[in-house]
Amino acid sequence: MGFVCSVFKMVSVLFLGVLALDCFTEFGSSAQLLPESEVRTLRTVFSKMQHPNAGTVSRTLCSDSSWNFTIATVVESGIVCNCSDGNNTICHVTQILIKGHNLTGILPSELGNLTHLEVIDLTRNYLNGSIPSSLSQLPLTSLSLLGNRLSGPIPGEIGDITTLEGLVLEDNLLSGSLPSNLGNLGRLSRLLLSSNNFTGRIPESFSNLKNLTDFRIDGSSLSGRIPDFIGNWTTLTRLDMQGTSMEGPIPSTISELKNLTNLRITDLSGGSSAFPNLDGMKDMKELVLRNCLLTGSIPSYIGEMTSLKTLDLSFNRLSGQIPQTLQGLKKIDYLFLTNNSLTGPVPGWVLGSDNNIDLSYNNFTSSSQTSCQQARVNLVSSSSSSADSNSVSWCLRKDLPCPRKPTHHSLFINCGGEHMDINGNEFEEDLSTIGPSNFFSSANKWAYSSTGVYLGNDGAHYTARASSAVPGPAFYNSARLAPQSLKYYGLCLLRGNYNVTLHFAEIMYSDKETFESLGRRLFDVSIQGKVVLEDFNIMEEAGGVGKGIFKEFNVDVNGSTLEIHLYWRGKGTTAIPDRGVYGPLISAITVTPNFKVDTGEGLSAGLIAGIVIGSCVILILLLIILRLMGYLGGKHDEISELHGLELQTGYFSLRQIKAATNNFDSANKIGEGGFGPVYKGVLPDGNQLLLIYEYLENNSLARALFGREECRLKLDWSTRKKICLAIARGLAYLHEDGKSNTNYKPKEEFVFLLDWAYVQQEQGNLLELVDPSLGSEYSKEEALRLLNLALVCTNPSPTLRPSMSSVVSMIEGKAPVQAPLIKRRDSDQDARFKAFEMLSHDSQTNFSTFSHDSQAPRSTSMDGTLD
Repeated sequence: MGFVCSVFKMVSVLFLGVLALDCFTEFGSSAQLLPESEVRTLRTVFSKMQHPNAGTVSRTLCSDSSWNFTIATVVESGIVCNCSDGNNTICHVTQILIKGHNLTGILPSELGNLTHLEVIDLTRNYLNGSIPSSLSQLPLTSLSLLGNRLSGPIPGEIGDITTLEGLVLEDNLLSGSLPSNLGNLGRLSRLLLSSNNFTGRIPESFSNLKNLTDFRIDGSSLSGRIPDFIGNWTTLTRLDMQGTSMEGPIPSTISELKNLTNLRITDLSGGSSAFPNLDGMKDMKELVLRNCLLTGSIPSYIGEMTSLKTLDLSFNRLSGQIPQTLQGLKKIDYLFLTNNSLTGPVPGWVLGSDNNIDLSYNNFTSSSQTSCQQARVNLVSSSSSSADSNSVSWCLRKDLPCPRKPTHHSLFINCGGEHMDINGNEFEEDLSTIGPSNFFSSANKWAYSSTGVYLGNDGAHYTARASSAVPGPAFYNSARLAPQSLKYYGLCLLRGNYNVTLHFAEIMYSDKETFESLGRRLFDVSIQGKVVLEDFNIMEEAGGVGKGIFKEFNVDVNGSTLEIHLYWRGKGTTAIPDRGVYGPLISAITVTPNFKVDTGEGLSAGLIAGIVIGSCVILILLLIILRLMGYLGGKHDEISELHGLELQTGYFSLRQIKAATNNFDSANKIGEGGFGPVYKGVLPDGNQLLLIYEYLENNSLARALFGREECRLKLDWSTRKKICLAIARGLAYLHEDGKSNTNYKPKEEFVFLLDWAYVQQEQGNLLELVDPSLGSEYSKEEALRLLNLALVCTNPSPTLRPSMSSVVSMIEGKAPVQAPLIKRRDSDQDARFKAFEMLSHDSQTNFSTFSHDSQAPRSTSMDGTLD
């Protein structure tokens, strides 16, 4: 793509160099000059076409060699003159050839003033606008405007150019109906109109074009039946009608076209029809009747077309056996019979052939083939449904059933590219360059089948790489291509619904203002036989060249195979930037499950676990019931342990509670709160007031904190701090959001931990409250912060307590903690504080070693802040 741009720069340099040489020779010879009026017209024409050398046009143009050169095969410049007037001294331009120059202007109407002009060839430029009707004033024999941006209808006046022999308008944006006046061009031999937007029917007047040798109308929206009058075109050697909206059947008059060497008719609508009579067309080289709804058997006379190189009868309804006469096609290179209903054995000469042959998707029987790809013969899914499944390979059978138990549930393919890891997904490589009739399988996980040969370029590639980096995932820089049909398969997939994502990036065209950017790639995509994208144009959908785009679909896999089919129906351009650039293109495929994956074999791990867990649960429930009913022991250890803690607690069975509450009689219901209803009850031997609550599976907090060593929870300082913060946040919600608070009601008949905390604060020993089991593995600064905060939060006066949001900030260290000021009566010191002072003294004595090791310099005061 970049080659043409650089070539064009060379053109300008070459032009100037040759022009300089001409300056030295012009006046030394008898000059053949153009009329001055013609020079002015040429300057205007080239200027409007944006030719960079328009200003250099002079009367000596006919002898100016700088305007005549050829570079490669796509860039050509030529000015041809007739200098027979005035004793060979007066010249007129008769031919203008400016090919592959990327001229960005318009097709000027002033061309009509060059009254001697016979040939105009402006192939592969970037000209826009419409075709000027003034061209009808010229004695043109050939007009070629292939590969530009010309739009609008074909002017009817073109039909007045009675001298015209060749009209090539392929690969433009022309629209409207075909003018009936073109039927007046009795001398016309080549009429190439493919890859435009024409509508309507082929005019009846075209029956007069009896000198036609080449007629092409691919990729337009022409409708109606193929006209019978094509039988009048008896000199025709090439007929292309691919990808139109025309209906079958192919008219019987086609049998009159005995001189045909290339016949391509595809993708017809309407009803089915028998194979057309092509007997006697012995010079046929390329015969393509694809997707034409043909029925019946393949005629044996096809074997008499001894010059045949390509035979494509795919995607029809043909039945019967492959004629033995086809073995006589010694020049055949490509034989495509895919997607028919052919039966019988696959001939031995096919299996031993070195040619590209595709027999996939048929109903063959009793063949000796053992694999889906033998040499260049594609046989995927070619066996009948009645074939013995034990003797036929999985890939030869319908729907490509998994040869073992399906286990796959995801798929990542870098189409046409190498292996790569993207976001943790391993994209498998897909580097095979074989394409015309190829089946490739990757370890029974995925596969692809490719069919077809490129029109006008059988050497075109089946993979592509971007000339410059494409933004996004790296797989957008490569792609797999196909001229006709490309199928990808996900193999041995678990049943279920999947997300199928198809990734595309157009990397074959240019994003510059050159003819290489004028290509239009259109193809269809179906998944599991259902069309999901029709006339899909990557460049249009993505908003330009070199831009990645993806399409997502949810798809059911009811068997074990996922089929993604990309198919060209003859639409779009076929000759931009060169012939053979068209058809399906795909960058990557991702398939992921929309269901929970269970990859176990036999009984799944989940099922086994469910059975085991279910059995265990039933057994445990049985044991619990027996235990609650008193038939099993086991309570005594925990009860004795709790009794050892001098905690007034015990266990009651559900049976005991139901008896005490008269089976939860509503008469015994005394209230209902956030945890459900509350009942009163009387135990047979209950001589105390008891609070009975639901059994705690993990036992009580007391046991977790103060039980036997092996029963205690191992809580480090960080965990304890998080618990405090979580509690504070919960209380913040309760206090400041569910506004009620609790009144302070001192109960002097009890001794509280809070009283002990006040004593330790007075004595400057707050850290004595830290759990000794932490040792020194905690932050003393954070501990002091939380202890002081706890005292602030428990101030007897509610108005002096901080809000819970402030508490959260203090715990997080975002706000300072105001140490509480405790004032005690000197005259009547509370007995509770005396008791705790003694307890504090004993504690310091018993744990003097620990206290000595754990205490550190404190920066606290009774009325200051904690830093």
